[in-house]
Amino acid sequence: MKRFFKYIGFGLLLALPWPVLAEEAPLTEVAYILNTFSFLISGVLVMWMAAGFAMLEAGLVRTKNVATICLKNISLFGIAGILYYLVGYNLMYTGVDGGIMGSFGLWAADDSAALAGDYAAKYSAGSDWFFQMVFCGAACSVVSGCVAERIKLWSFLLFCVVLTGLIYPIQGSWVWGGGWLSELGFSDYAGSTLVHSVGGWAALTGAVILGARKGKYGKGGRVNPIPGSNLTLATIGTFILWMGWFGFNGGSALALGSAGSAIEQANVYINTNLAACGGMIASMILVQLLYKKVDVTMALNGALAGLVSITAGPAAPSPGGAILIGAVGGLLVVLAVPFFDKLKVDDVVGALSVHLVCGIWGTLAVPFSNSETSFLTQLLGVVAIGAFVSICSSLVWLAIKYTVGLRVSEEEEYVGSDVAEIGMEAYPYFQGRNIN
Repeated sequence: MKRFFKYIGFGLLLALPWPVLAEEAPLTEVAYILNTFSFLISGVLVMWMAAGFAMLEAGLVRTKNVATICLKNISLFGIAGILYYLVGYNLMYTGVDGGIMGSFGLWAADDSAALAGDYAAKYSAGSDWFFQMVFCGAACSVVSGCVAERIKLWSFLLFCVVLTGLIYPIQGSWVWGGGWLSELGFSDYAGSTLVHSVGGWAALTGAVILGARKGKYGKGGRVNPIPGSNLTLATIGTFILWMGWFGFNGGSALALGSAGSAIEQANVYINTNLAACGGMIASMILVQLLYKKVDVTMALNGALAGLVSITAGPAAPSPGGAILIGAVGGLLVVLAVPFFDKLKVDDVVGALSVHLVCGIWGTLAVPFSNSETSFLTQLLGVVAIGAFVSICSSLVWLAIKYTVGLRVSEEEEYVGSDVAEIGMEAYPYFQGRNIN
């Protein structure tokens, strides 16, 4: 009998207090570590997208502007990193409390609670900052390709300072920082609007104020195609962006410390990939029907259109739904490119059609698979953010135009930015480099 009660007591000890004392804290710490790791590795993938933007744009501009576009893409990332540290993160996340912006000040990590054994923060402060910073850089990358081949280097970088330091974090605080739009229920999982259409609105205002490249538009509304320098580079850039998007969307699950969050990330990866597939195939079919031949650049932008379209809500749709959302984006990009040309808005790489148009579509499509959102709230968010970014961007572009100047001279444009602005060329042995 004594042995019986001894076993019963030992069993109760195992069943009740021992697992709580011995297992709960280590599991919480493991979740903290996994969440932090997810932020860091996803942030690296998003940073890898900067290389994708650089290669895509280098392939779609003319040979005489390739070195300059490469310089712009790597330098804007440097600007984004510094400005997001100096002011951007706090402006986006600190003390927003349902308002329109956070506070000004340097970001500083505070992991003292985790170091003391309290893992309620779920992930390290530094991993969060890093993940959010690379998103800021991505928004800025959207602008560079649209206004390429005729904008001054330092004028463009000056705009990047304002975009990454003020415009992007302020509107981001409205949703991801717990601002007024989040209070209304606006949903943007990974940034179809907060990242991509923000870059699109900034690019649109810049392209309009800057004007078209010389020779792009002729009399009678004729559009003169200006082929890019290297479709191989553009294709590689698209593959890099596609790969990086798994970090962009997958990391936005914001956790990897439980079975539920791991399953969510897996679903996001699948839907992200299928949306890109749907966008690419749909754009290829439509181009074939409209123009009787498939355009490689349209296929590339179709894949990117699908990726942008699914970014606002990649977790909720079924795989089939993700294909349809991406496919609509692929159709829209084919129709949007000639639309902007009719308006004589010169977009060198198709950034407006991909990031602005499909960013809007993806945001408005969220209620189709997420019953907790409403179309009117999503529309309100699109309009509010679009108006804010457009007005602020226009003021900055115009201020630069009437002070230090925005556009290179006609002679410099003909020679190319590589020679005129930075004194070196991407292809120094290429003959006939000044051919338009």
